[in-house]
Amino acid sequence: MIDAVPVRDAPAGPADASLAELTARRRGRLRRYLLANPRVMDVLVVLCYLVLVTPTAVESVIHGDWPVAVLLAAAAPVLLFRRAYPVRVAAVVGALELAVTFLHPWGSNVSAGLWFSLYAVAVVRTRRFALAALALTTAPLLLLYFLLAVGPLDGRLPDMAVRTPENFQLLTGIAAGIGIALSNVIATGIGISVRQRREHEHEIAAWAARAQQLGSVTERNRIAREMHDVVAHSLTVMISLSDGAAVVVKKDPERAAGVLAELSRTGRTALADMRRVLGVLREDAATGHAPREPLVAGGSLAKLLEGFRTAGLPLHYTHTGPSLPDDAAFQLTVYRIVQESLTNVLRYGRALSRVEVSIVRNGSRVTIEVLDDGRGTVDPGAPGTGAQAKPDALDSFGTGHGIAGMRERARIYAGTVYAGRAGDRGWRVHAELNCNGENAMESRGNNVRQHAGTRPAGG
Repeated sequence: MIDAVPVRDAPAGPADASLAELTARRRGRLRRYLLANPRVMDVLVVLCYLVLVTPTAVESVIHGDWPVAVLLAAAAPVLLFRRAYPVRVAAVVGALELAVTFLHPWGSNVSAGLWFSLYAVAVVRTRRFALAALALTTAPLLLLYFLLAVGPLDGRLPDMAVRTPENFQLLTGIAAGIGIALSNVIATGIGISVRQRREHEHEIAAWAARAQQLGSVTERNRIAREMHDVVAHSLTVMISLSDGAAVVVKKDPERAAGVLAELSRTGRTALADMRRVLGVLREDAATGHAPREPLVAGGSLAKLLEGFRTAGLPLHYTHTGPSLPDDAAFQLTVYRIVQESLTNVLRYGRALSRVEVSIVRNGSRVTIEVLDDGRGTVDPGAPGTGAQAKPDALDSFGTGHGIAGMRERARIYAGTVYAGRAGDRGWRVHAELNCNGENAMESRGNNVRQHAGTRPAGG
């Protein structure tokens, strides 16, 4: 048999290893050995061929037909190359079988060499090519038997001691031709079946590799999104708190101490979040396995809002309708959208007098809206700003990934996100999510709309 070609395009991984183990167990010990030692299989094929043609060779030698034995023996070493040159071997063996049939038409197991050569062709070539090779090698043999039965080559049937019917040679020729055709068809069919099975195994292995790669990419994107949310939010709040503490430390030391306490709490929370996110990358961490489930953000939403109030945002929060679903991933999505929106307000909003955060649940739809009345700073990366743009330390962190992260989170729950100006001044983020459990992973460009404004992209 022809050994399977390994899938080399896909990197090895747990999915490939599992598939390889299952395939190996299904094949069994003997087949695994033959696949690992193809030359042993080649020798077994040649020995099997010699066993099949030995009766014909012995009979021809007894009757003095040495050329028949020589031709049968010549096909044996040719079959050793059927793995490397299947088409050429099939052509050579077909010619040898045709000569043997002409010299000794009534021998046993005629066309045995074609069985192995046609199988080899069917395993490595397409179905159409294999059927064409079958027709080209079988048709001459059928024509020869037809001529032997009814044509100018009739009368070649060996003498028998018993009386035979008048049309016995015709019937014998038809039967021999049908037998040869069926045996060749069966050999070709087995080769086609083996090829299809191996192609199917290769497709499954490639699919497993692609699924593993997609999972890795998805996990990297998730970690990058979480790291952005943690770092951008925490650093923004910590910078605002430190600046506020520096201003009020002389006038109101007690209030400055509270601000510094909030600064410390924000830093510790950010450190814990970073350890949780990065912990999944270290399976052999000495501190134990890192939790892989999402944080339950429902109870910490109040702490988030309180932290922004401490940082100086005039927050007003309202919740309408039933509480959020118990799904931790959905609660974390709501948490991150609110966090990113308020982080952008803290970083880019100026002259703020009111920031409104509202969450409304109506059935399976949850609406999140963050609205401020501040005056947005000029985007330092926008064209035409020139030397008039004087971004402060907070503005220098913008990368444009914040709103993109909100889009990705909303798409998981078939949601939409609007981020843009709210009238003459202020900024508005409006997100709608579906919490009915039917997550929509497909990308829908029309579901997410981002309108350009004077406020730079969140980041």
